[in-house]
Amino acid sequence: MFYTLIATVFFIGYFPFAPGTVASAFAMVVLWLFKPSDTAVLFVLSVLFILGVLASGKIEKKLEKKDPSYIVIDEFAGYLTAVAFFSFSWQNLFIGFILFRFFDILKPPPIRQIERKLRGGLGIMIDDIIAGLMANLSLRILLML
Repeated sequence: MFYTLIATVFFIGYFPFAPGTVASAFAMVVLWLFKPSDTAVLFVLSVLFILGVLASGKIEKKLEKKDPSYIVIDEFAGYLTAVAFFSFSWQNLFIGFILFRFFDILKPPPIRQIERKLRGGLGIMIDDIIAGLMANLSLRILLML
C-alpha cells in the first residue's frame, strides 16, 4: 500500500484520463500555492527520485508490466525538474508544464533510447527527469529571447 501511495502520488495515477498530465498539473498547483525555496525543491526532488525508483520498481516487478500508466511519481518529479531554479510565476509554471509534457510525450533522443535501455524503477524515473531537464533548458532559452 505504501509503494502504491507513493507511485500513484496519493492515487492521482488512477485518474481515468491522462493521469501523467494530471500529476504534472498537481505538481504545478503545489508549487504555485507553496512557492518553496530552491533548496526545498531540490530536497523534495531528491527524495521523490529515490522513493520513485523504489516504489515504481516494486510495483512494476509485482505486476510484471513495464511502466504501468498509473505510476505517475515520475511525471511529478519530472515537472519539478522542469521548473527547478525558476521563480514560480504562473507564466513560468505554465510554460514549464507545456514544455515538460511536450518532451515527456514526444520522447526525443536521448529520452526514448534511455527509456528502452533501463529497466525497473530507474528506467521509469529517469526518462521523465531527462524530459524535465530538456524542458528546463528550453524554458531558460525562451526567457533569454
